[in-house]
Amino acid sequence: MKTVTIEGQLRTEFGKKATRQIRSQEQVPAVIYGGAQEVNFAASLKSFKPLVYTPEFQLAEIKVGEKTYKCILKDLQFDKVTDELIHIDLLELVDDKKVIANLPLKYTGNSIGVKDGGKLVLKMKSVKVKTYPKYLKENLEVDITNLNINGNLRVEDIKADNIEIMNSPRIPIASVVMTRQLKQEEATKDEKKK
Repeated sequence: MKTVTIEGQLRTEFGKKATRQIRSQEQVPAVIYGGAQEVNFAASLKSFKPLVYTPEFQLAEIKVGEKTYKCILKDLQFDKVTDELIHIDLLELVDDKKVIANLPLKYTGNSIGVKDGGKLVLKMKSVKVKTYPKYLKENLEVDITNLNINGNLRVEDIKADNIEIMNSPRIPIASVVMTRQLKQEEATKDEKKK
């Protein structure tokens, strides 16, 4: 799994004034929680970009002072006007503690329904999971090969070992719908039969 390394400096001052000063130096205030103690630090905006602006699920290795923390991205805050990143929450991965994360879905295979002229509609790009850090992975693969026209794949169809999927099992994640052209062809077939 991809890991982004970020070097940060411990924050000693808190409050609006201190936070404003951090941001004026193109730094982003951040916090790591979930471990033995909460760690408040700041790091450059540039160092967070590979972690924040990607659809991929990645680990973050945060170096603050002498310590290194293995984390996942938990929450982001952006400025309402400038849309600039203003705060990051990270969750420290502790081996014997389950974490909740959003894992992307990777669709594989060629659907039977698409080969027959249908159109693939992806309804979900990620699912919420609960698992131990050692079982986290870049994505969950979903095979769409046996998906027919007007067929659905649901959350319950996702195969994931040692991972508990938190989304409702009946929610559709992908389907193959009939295209307009296919509907017209079927309608003309029906009319010829009459």
